[in-house]
Amino acid sequence: MKVILNIALAAVLTLGAATGAFAQEFTKGTVKKVDAKAKKVTLIHEELKSLDMPAMTMVFYVQDEAMLEKMKQGSTVEFVADRLNGKLTVTQLK
Repeated sequence: MKVILNIALAAVLTLGAATGAFAQEFTKGTVKKVDAKAKKVTLIHEELKSLDMPAMTMVFYVQDEAMLEKMKQGSTVEFVADRLNGKLTVTQLK
């Protein structure tokens, strides 16, 4: 019984690590618009595999306001997006 529990635990930890690594995948995008007051950015982005979303143009919230200072209209960025509190949010930026 203990062996089965150890195998199950190892499988869960491995799956969790793989999912975490996949969620951290950066996506390329181009900044279309920055709305600092609303803490939002409009990005023309490639496929967001972690969110199962095709390439498109859409508005994201930013997790950290300081990210907006690094984004200028027309610039190319690499970012990680996730759903935070039901809102699509940029959580990391290169």
